[in-house]
Amino acid sequence: MEHAPKGCLELLNDKNSMLVLVDYQSTMFKGVASGDKTIIRNAAYCAAKAASILSIPVVLSAINPSGNGEFMPEITRLFPGQEVYSRKVLSFDAFEDERTWNAAKKTARKKMVVSGLWTSMCFAYTAIHAIKEGYEVYGLIDAAGDSTHDAHKYGVKRMLQAGVIPITVESLVSEWMHDWGNPKVGDLVKEVYSRYGYMIGF
Repeated sequence: MEHAPKGCLELLNDKNSMLVLVDYQSTMFKGVASGDKTIIRNAAYCAAKAASILSIPVVLSAINPSGNGEFMPEITRLFPGQEVYSRKVLSFDAFEDERTWNAAKKTARKKMVVSGLWTSMCFAYTAIHAIKEGYEVYGLIDAAGDSTHDAHKYGVKRMLQAGVIPITVESLVSEWMHDWGNPKVGDLVKEVYSRYGYMIGF
């Protein structure tokens, strides 16, 4: 029986990980039919909001904003003054763009949480690129969507086969928070968990 690499057994925290969000743009959202767009947007926002509360580095990448629209303003407003990297190379793989790749490397963190639109292309190719470069990659699945249910499903399967570790937003935020002694608990409950209202938020 195969076991996960030892590094993957270390929980994510605010000191060892980063968040990479790819192509959350209006035209990309229009083509999503694999799941509820509101849930997808909310999951992406909540991950970004938790990262901003906990001071976790975030890299934002967009493809052809003039045609596909600007990156989700709800997210970019969380990081005033931070550049959204409009890829000079119009690749589905965000990390083929030098500035996007350098921004991720500059964090000096080996645990990378990634999500994006669409699952089977920009999300998958970017995540697999990072795996190939030696990163421990966690795919934020409920923040992703694709043009069809099968495209999303098999995009996820492909990433899992490549070694991407699946995670969902409430699990991610809880792992980053670690315990109820975290001084940011109040902000996380109010600004993140409450948007879901399942287990913790009210």
